[in-house]
Amino acid sequence: MAELLSIKQRFGIIGNSELLNRALEVALRVAPTDLSVLVTGESGVGKEFFPQIIHAHSARKHNKYIAVNCGAIPEGTIDSELFGHEKGAFTGATDARKGYFEEADGGTIFLDEVGELPLSTQVRLLRVLQTGEFIRVGSAKVQKTNVRVVAATNNNLMQAIAAGRFREDLYYRLNTVPIAVPALRERPEDIYLLFRKFASDVAVQYRMPAISLDAEARALLESYGWRGNIRQLKNVAEQISAIEESRSITAPILAKYLTEQRTTSAPSVMGSAQMDDMGTERELLYKVLFDMRNDINDLKRMMMEMRMGSSMAMHHPMERKEVIGLLPGNNNAVEDYAESEEIFDEPRELTKADVQREQIIRALRRHNGRRKEAAAELFMSERTLYRKIKELGIE
Repeated sequence: MAELLSIKQRFGIIGNSELLNRALEVALRVAPTDLSVLVTGESGVGKEFFPQIIHAHSARKHNKYIAVNCGAIPEGTIDSELFGHEKGAFTGATDARKGYFEEADGGTIFLDEVGELPLSTQVRLLRVLQTGEFIRVGSAKVQKTNVRVVAATNNNLMQAIAAGRFREDLYYRLNTVPIAVPALRERPEDIYLLFRKFASDVAVQYRMPAISLDAEARALLESYGWRGNIRQLKNVAEQISAIEESRSITAPILAKYLTEQRTTSAPSVMGSAQMDDMGTERELLYKVLFDMRNDINDLKRMMMEMRMGSSMAMHHPMERKEVIGLLPGNNNAVEDYAESEEIFDEPRELTKADVQREQIIRALRRHNGRRKEAAAELFMSERTLYRKIKELGIE
């Protein structure tokens, strides 16, 4: 029990349910071995923590750990990304390049969304698992690697096998040790703990009071189905924190957000790509709202500091006039400005595509073009970010 508590603290895992503890125990027991592990569970349950735990408690912990989102890499380049290529192997291959399996030699490689791999790549992966051998794209030389593979999927691979989309022999190679991560609805005792953590994080990040739930709201929260699991719960906590003026949330207030989630997540109403787009647009708009509120708070704090230092400002009337001249009205201008409609006029004139484009560009700049970090900041998958960059014409 002490070891489980230590792991939860180290990796930021919240929850005490029996199913979650069982999954963590399996990860700990298999970690010292080199057996392949397949982590399964619905989208948004936190599968990405388990390969990190396995690597950190293995003999390979001092070597590289590489995480690869197989669904975010275009089919035409996936073989090159995983196994490397030689110079001139294809148009644009100006130099030879190592693949992830070569880079991770002696360490661990995590293949997320492994069910999205093309069949041709599945054949290459099967050979690595069976013999430790691979061939770079454009080469005839067989190379060896010593890599521990942990894979994850939210797909039903048995159905994919029946449909001819996934190799049965690869499935059994990957599924040497299965770890099933429970859905959020299967661990109701953890729901309120997670919600409280997310609400607290938002309050700290955006310098606002944290929201709290009354008894009826908490009961509603814990009885809801949470089709989107932890990711959906996090979004709801952030949305309520951003939109509601009251910091004490009742059941009727909470129900409004749960009804919206239920409507937008119904598979009978729209396809998965449409759901992904709506979620992305909503998340980006809430991020804009957060940023605007943050700017207003910074402006108010700046004016308070100016008032407190008014005696110093009297010695520099021109400087003070230039600063105050940016704002309309008298000493109460900041409060009036923050409460007026003017601050929302410009964002309302923007289209959703404009808002998305601006937020994506800012995130990419903040992370020096690294899409994985930018996607995490924007609460979307790398695949969705890649598609949005193409759709919005971002260079």
